[in-house]
Amino acid sequence: MAAAAGLDSVSAITGRYSLARLEPFKTTSIVGLDNGLSLYLVAFGGLLLVAVLLDDLAARVRVPGILMVLLLGLLIENHVDVAGSHEITLLSIDQAKQITQAALVLVLFFGGLTTNWQQVRGVIPSAARLATIGVLITAALITLVVLGFGLSQGTESISVLLPRSLFVGAMVASTDASAVLALLRPLQGRLPKPLTDLIECESGFNDPIAVVLAGLALALAGGEGVGAGVLVTDLVRQFLLGILIGFLGGSLTVQLLGTRMGLNQTQMLPVVSLALLMVLSGGTSLLGGSSLLAAYVAGLVLGNSADLDQNCLEEAHSSYAKMAELLLFLCMGLVVNPQDVVKSAALAFVLFLVMQLVRLLMVQILLWRTPFSSGERIFVCWAGLRGAVPIAMAIQAWSTPGVSWGLAMPPLALAVVLYGLFIQGFALVPMARKMNLTLPLEDTDPSIAS
Repeated sequence: MAAAAGLDSVSAITGRYSLARLEPFKTTSIVGLDNGLSLYLVAFGGLLLVAVLLDDLAARVRVPGILMVLLLGLLIENHVDVAGSHEITLLSIDQAKQITQAALVLVLFFGGLTTNWQQVRGVIPSAARLATIGVLITAALITLVVLGFGLSQGTESISVLLPRSLFVGAMVASTDASAVLALLRPLQGRLPKPLTDLIECESGFNDPIAVVLAGLALALAGGEGVGAGVLVTDLVRQFLLGILIGFLGGSLTVQLLGTRMGLNQTQMLPVVSLALLMVLSGGTSLLGGSSLLAAYVAGLVLGNSADLDQNCLEEAHSSYAKMAELLLFLCMGLVVNPQDVVKSAALAFVLFLVMQLVRLLMVQILLWRTPFSSGERIFVCWAGLRGAVPIAMAIQAWSTPGVSWGLAMPPLALAVVLYGLFIQGFALVPMARKMNLTLPLEDTDPSIAS
């Protein structure tokens, strides 16, 4: 009876495997780990270690690290045969959803944490336009294109096509600064500061807007019998609660750390800030708000406080965010079938071209009559790489009950990200040089020159 109860508890935790599949891992130790848990620790610890090594290698050979991690996940077989005919799955879609949601919270929190209002003050108006109006324009135009293509097929009604089209538009509307800045490493310090600030600031601001739009699309897809007024009210509540709770939570944390100096130390500050993030994201979600938006706003508050050790905060959370990003792309590669990515390649390429045209139009309109030159505006258009956020959105759509088209989103998102990394990524540095955007190298000490 005890052994059966133990197996039932393991099955309940994994939520994936039958008793027969877990039979080889029945043996446990009083003080040791369950054999099944041990296998998962070894597998994911090893994969994460390989991902870190690949990311480091990518930085040396000037290849996008996230690209190599994605390929690693695609190459690893998610279904593993053990003990003869028994098979286990390393990662289920439900588990991937939980991991990606937590990873996205860490990524957005770090994005807010590293947004320094004083340094980016000059580009905030332009970045805010790109991150708000620009995301809405991008999502709306892509939605119209996808909707028009779907209607031309004549097989589905507009009520069925609209949520899917809106989700695709929202999924690819936001940009990823970490991918862009990693690819621009060879030009570090040689691009105009306002230009790099604009790219980084825009990508930090536009994720929450895209996430909210994607949430609206999923609500429409599963909202049979729910009126438009209820959906809009729910969207506004998520948005406002996310901002309010993020601001209040961040402000209270700053006050707490300011009055309790023992907590505002190198050893304790990362722990306290991570605990805040856990409470904020979970509490905001329980109250019906956007946990992702709350995380970003809290990061903004903490990152712009003069009472905290910003270097300590950024150093700690850069590690958290890097781990989250690697796990996110690794999970995406594991749960997606490579054959499905190949099948989505043609549609993804058309979507990629539409994205580039829409971004070119949007950036030129919103940056018109700004200090940015025509060459800088074109570079901003080309620097709009997609990264972690579309992948997390796609997994959420896949795991959302009642969304019939969710299964097609992860391969599509992954293919779009791969096109961006291959086509845009490798052309960024040559484009910057060809457009004469790079500044001359500063004089260096001959003894350390390479």
